[in-house]
Amino acid sequence: MIENGTVSQDQTQAKDLWRIREVVPEAILHEGGCCYKYDISLPLPDIYDIVNDTKERMKGKGVVIGYGHLGDANLHLNVAVEKKSDEVEDILEPWVYEWTAKKGGSISAEHGLGLMKANYISYSKSDPMIEIMKSIKTIFDPKGILNPYKVLPK
Repeated sequence: MIENGTVSQDQTQAKDLWRIREVVPEAILHEGGCCYKYDISLPLPDIYDIVNDTKERMKGKGVVIGYGHLGDANLHLNVAVEKKSDEVEDILEPWVYEWTAKKGGSISAEHGLGLMKANYISYSKSDPMIEIMKSIKTIFDPKGILNPYKVLPK
């Protein structure tokens, strides 16, 4: 799975490597004015296949990159395009979520569900699981004031 890699030798190198990882989304914007971002988890044997499949699906309409961390099977799929459009959204969504679900992955990995993906949670979680999640949220946030509509669908 890994052909080449880098392991930091000290704290300075570790910070430098993390800085590089943090600026990838910013750097990809030089390829286009809009970046569609997906934070997914997948079984390790499939983790990079979605990048190649997305490149094929986009047919040169943007720059597709993927990076992440194997330790928790997390992949950041980024698609930079010239501008946000319905055409690109139709190419990517819900296809990315369907692809991820078909492989037994999760549409929401390290950064949580957020506002944009709340209504897509059913690709990763069953209806009973979503109801349990809503019940737990209600226990800890009975007035619904903590991140309203950003965690679970209405």
